[in-house]
Amino acid sequence: MTAPDWSGGLGGGALIGIAAALLLWLDGRIAGISGILGGIGDAPGDRGWRFAFLGGLVLGAGGYALAVGGLAQALQGGPLLMAAAGLLVGFGTRLGSGCTSGHGVCGIARLSPRSLAATATFMAAGFVTVFVTRHVLS
Repeated sequence: MTAPDWSGGLGGGALIGIAAALLLWLDGRIAGISGILGGIGDAPGDRGWRFAFLGGLVLGAGGYALAVGGLAQALQGGPLLMAAAGLLVGFGTRLGSGCTSGHGVCGIARLSPRSLAATATFMAAGFVTVFVTRHVLS
């Protein structure tokens, strides 16, 4: 049996889980990125931890990229398609009262029925989107 490779998804997933658990245990807050970003304008005294959390996301990815010599990425659409996709994701996070990190990581861990339904919905939508774009439209 080989040791798990912590440099990829397993390590990243563990770090996400640890960060989400610490934020909930230490501050009673859910690590949903859309909620953290969307709440920046809500209460001026509540901005510090939000900026620190979001900055940690950017710095963490940047530090990893520097450590391994870049990030592997393959964009499969032009700027217009990427902008439209971003707007749809933003609309979906508002419509679903949260994003994949809030519902999929934190909500499921708390056995929230709303998060279970939301995660099942966005996973199904993702499966259908991949099937249609790769097998129907191409």
